[in-house]
Amino acid sequence: MSSTTDKIKGLANDAVGNVKQGIGNATGNDKLVAEGKAQELKGEAQKNVGDVKDGAKDLADKVTGKR
Repeated sequence: MSSTTDKIKGLANDAVGNVKQGIGNATGNDKLVAEGKAQELKGEAQKNVGDVKDGAKDLADKVTGKR
C-alpha cells in the first residue's frame, strides 16, 4: 500500500470511529463508543504508517541523490 492510501484509509477510519463514538455517547451505547475508539486508534495508526513510509522514501531519495 502506498503512503497516500494508508493516510486516506487512516482518515476514513478515524472519521468513522469518531462518528461511532458520538452516536454511542448520544444513545448511551458503551459498546459502540468502544468500537468507535478502537476504529479511531486504527485510523491514527494507519496515518502514522503513511507518514513513516513518506519519511523512509524521503531519506532514500536523499541517500541516492534523487532530491
